[in-house]
Amino acid sequence: MKNTTQRIVLTALLTALVCVATMIVKIPSPLKGYINLGDGVILLAGWILSPLYGFLAAGIGSALADVFSGYVVYAPATFVIKGCMALLSFFLFKLMRKKAKELPSRLVSGISAEVFMVAGYFLFEGLLYGFAPSAVNIPANAVQGAAGLILGVILVKIFDKSKFRF
Repeated sequence: MKNTTQRIVLTALLTALVCVATMIVKIPSPLKGYINLGDGVILLAGWILSPLYGFLAAGIGSALADVFSGYVVYAPATFVIKGCMALLSFFLFKLMRKKAKELPSRLVSGISAEVFMVAGYFLFEGLLYGFAPSAVNIPANAVQGAAGLILGVILVKIFDKSKFRF
């Protein structure tokens, strides 16, 4: 990316896109959560932004979606879980890219980030509702993760084909 202003603008754009993608399609899950498409933009942010900016775009955008959607109790956990997803996708992609091709590197880093998301929400909801009831959301979160991975790979391909360089 050429300068700090561009980096901040792209981070703000991705923060807003994470929020909108999370809110636009909301399919209720069994234990007070919802399936959404925000993870695709979170992975994109992790893959194209620096670790700090990716963490902030993912965490803030997702937490805002929770607040705006009435899931305020989830917002702090969402901030950490989704921010860490961006960090995982960034660092694992960079690490794997040294030894593997781009698509497998994105897939492994994205799957790892989504597994972290499923585990993170299982632990958080386990503390809130008990671990047996929170296990009900594991399949729904896994479906969300799979959809997010597919969307993220599509989005990063679109960004890669653009003339814009970050």
